[in-house]
Amino acid sequence: MRRRHDPLDIRAEAPFTGTYFPLGFRLDLESNSRDAIEAAAESWRGERQEYETEPLRMRVMVRPEGDLSQPGAHRISGHLYSVVSDRENFAQVDLQSLTAAINVSQKTASDHSWLRWFFVESLAYLMLSQRHIAMMHSALVARDGRGVMLSGGSTAGKSTLAYACCRAGWTFLSDDTSCLLLASEEPIALGRPRRIRFRPDATRHFPELDRFTARARPTGKIAIEVDPAELGVATADRARVETVAFLERGTGAPCARRISGDEMIERLLAGMPLYGEVDEMHERAVGRLAPATALVLRYESIEDGVKLLSAL
Repeated sequence: MRRRHDPLDIRAEAPFTGTYFPLGFRLDLESNSRDAIEAAAESWRGERQEYETEPLRMRVMVRPEGDLSQPGAHRISGHLYSVVSDRENFAQVDLQSLTAAINVSQKTASDHSWLRWFFVESLAYLMLSQRHIAMMHSALVARDGRGVMLSGGSTAGKSTLAYACCRAGWTFLSDDTSCLLLASEEPIALGRPRRIRFRPDATRHFPELDRFTARARPTGKIAIEVDPAELGVATADRARVETVAFLERGTGAPCARRISGDEMIERLLAGMPLYGEVDEMHERAVGRLAPATALVLRYESIEDGVKLLSAL
């Protein structure tokens, strides 16, 4: 058989392979670059398989040419999802087969935090959200096994208050994202407890963070990223959510105001993106939170926030 020109890289080899377990679900990755394998290991080192499901599949192909990727344009059409930064940095995902094909430059692959943020991690969680989880923009902590979800905007203090609670003996699950388990009839949320991120000014509340270096994240924000184990914080991977607190930082007397389950669900859904066919599953998962205690927590100091939550 004659050897033909291969402009589509059909014969491109991907000799480096790895298996990882984001949130306990299996992901098989193959690549022509060690950088992709190392980046995935940084994301999910220590995570073990918890669920027997069909594995996610990801192929990461790295080429020498091209610049560092920039935040891409995300689009969805039926079961096809695309991310395009430029001609050298782009990806496609088949949401039915849960397969991702990622193409990046060497400059992008060499910056593991960049590769993880814009491609490897984000697309793994995207695929999981099609079948297994509903992702919420909320921190998650637990006390005596009872989960408390902390929701709010980027300046509401989710990470700071979550860590302050854990300094007071609570258990840490996540600083920014809680994942409702779609297969459970109970309001079970999975956390990501192996990293916690702080704003640089968090050192004025927590002097022990002084020994860690603040770095620029791929989003452009400066943050201190720490393994909670280095801070002596107890962690867990999952909890039953029994309280949902919407945080409001502001002056005045601290207070906790009860709201209805319907209002709580409306607030949570308003912060979730549309994905198409799976939206109904996500809404059912959020609906299982309806019996939880729902609050608007208004506080100014971190100490007041911890006192309010501890008094629940």
